[in-house]
Parts: sequence; C-alpha cells; structure tokens
Amino acid sequence: MTFFSRMPAWIGHHVAAIRVVIVLTLLVGLAYPLGMTAIAQIPGLRQAAQGSPLTGAGGKQAGSELIGQSFLDKKGNPIPYYFQPRPSNAGTGYDASASAADNLGPESTVDVLPVKGQPDSGKQSLLTQVCARSKAVGELEHVDGSRPYCTADGVGAVLGVFRDGGTTGRATRVVSVNQACPAKPFVATYESVTVTCATPGEDYGKAVVTPVRGDAPAHPEVPADAVTASASGLDPQISPAYAELQGPRVARERGMGEDSLRKLIDRYTSGRGLGVLGAPAVNVVQLNAALDRTHPVKGA
Repeated sequence: MTFFSRMPAWIGHHVAAIRVVIVLTLLVGLAYPLGMTAIAQIPGLRQAAQGSPLTGAGGKQAGSELIGQSFLDKKGNPIPYYFQPRPSNAGTGYDASASAADNLGPESTVDVLPVKGQPDSGKQSLLTQVCARSKAVGELEHVDGSRPYCTADGVGAVLGVFRDGGTTGRATRVVSVNQACPAKPFVATYESVTVTCATPGEDYGKAVVTPVRGDAPAHPEVPADAVTASASGLDPQISPAYAELQGPRVARERGMGEDSLRKLIDRYTSGRGLGVLGAPAVNVVQLNAALDRTHPVKGA
C-alpha cells in the first residue's frame, strides 16, 4: 500500500489540484510564452512582433507604423511641413492606453454653450466639431472649408424654432442655438421671424430643432476623414483625397517638387484589402517619417 493510498481523501484532492496548477503553470506560464516568443523571431514576423517600430530621421525611433500620431506644435497648431492625420478621440489624441471613440451620433446638433466665467461648462455637438474642423482645414490649406449645415464661423447651422402649437403652427420666436450672443446669427430671418443669438444657460428645450443646409457645395473640398475621428482613435491612415489636399502645402514647406511628393505618397498608399474590402489609404506616420529622412526641414 502506497503513502498516497493511505492519505485521507481531502488531502488527495488537494495534492491533485496542486499537480494541475504546477503542470498548467509550466505549460501556459512558461512553455507557451517562450514558444510564442521564439516563433515571433522568425524573419517576416519579427517586425510586427516588436510593435512595428518606425525609423525617422537620423535612425531614431519615431513611434509605430500602426498607431497614429499628432503632428502639432506646443500651442496645438498643425506643423505646416507635416501631413496632418485625421482627428482622434483617444485621450488627448492617439493615446494607445485610451483607445476610444465618442458617443455622439447624427442627432448631436445642438451645443451646450459655456456660461461666462465657466469655460468647461460647454460641450460641442458632433455637428459643430465637424464644422470647426472643416473651417480650420480650409484655412490651413487655403481652400473652401464650408460644409452643409455649417455656419461661416464654424458651428452647426441650427435654429431653435418656437411655434404657437408646440411642434407645429406659426413660428413665434427663432434662436440660432449654437451662436452665443453677441454673435450675429447666420440668417437674419426665418419664416418672417427675426433670428436672435443664443444666451448661454437658457433652456431652449421647447424649441423645434431645425438644421439649415445653407448654400455650401454638396461635395465639400475638405474630405470627410479630415473632420471625423475613427472608432479606435488610433488609425494612422488618411484618404488619398486628404493627402492630395495637403500636398501643395507640404511640398512648399519642404522645398520639394509636387511630383516627387506625389510619388512618395503613392509609396505609402495601401489598396483595398483582398482587392475589394475597405478603401485605399495613406499611412501618414510612415509618410512623415520618410519625409524627415529624405527632405528634412532645417532647424526642425
């Protein structure tokens, strides 16, 4: 009779459990990680396994090829000799530890205007964020940044219409809800009623929200990806259209020909997955790193 056969049943159960823990620890805690690490060193996999590090000017590491970056100066303004990425809602921008999108959707059209002395009390709607970004990109690239349902000053063109029947009937009062006084409303009248600016803190909940399309072109010069963030907030790609829009500025700032720049853009443009999935995209992080290597800016 062995020692284990003479042990009480409860001790045998514990011994069996300890054996399972030891075996699983060796397998999944030691053998498996070491095996995966060894496989990851196979040529062709090693680059991706190390996070796809990117090499910039002077051989310095410049982040990852797979994660977007902000190319802004200390004041938060776009650096003119870099291609700009799409907006990011991940933390303060492209924060891999805070990958996320916002929860704003198509019905987010009315801003919460900040009360005087309380700048953090306001919140922009998705529409106003898009309008503000489009206006800023238009100014940076010297093109028309106007979009449908946006005012000339870069907020959502939305009216709050008070009617004598609640949601129907004659308009009795009209407020441009996203333009705080003393701003001039983007339209003077609506249904023969004078439009007034909005007063921060005032409740316009009983007004009928009425977006106004305006006379902006149906196909804006500023592409959609220039004004909307991705779901992860980390995408390093932009559309070829947005890259083409920025090309003249970057070529001018870098002192290079637009044809040479276009060839570099093509080099970092990927096609559709399997030839049919998604859309062509330009990796801005790789493109900017290549520009720093081939056409560095003096003093940068």
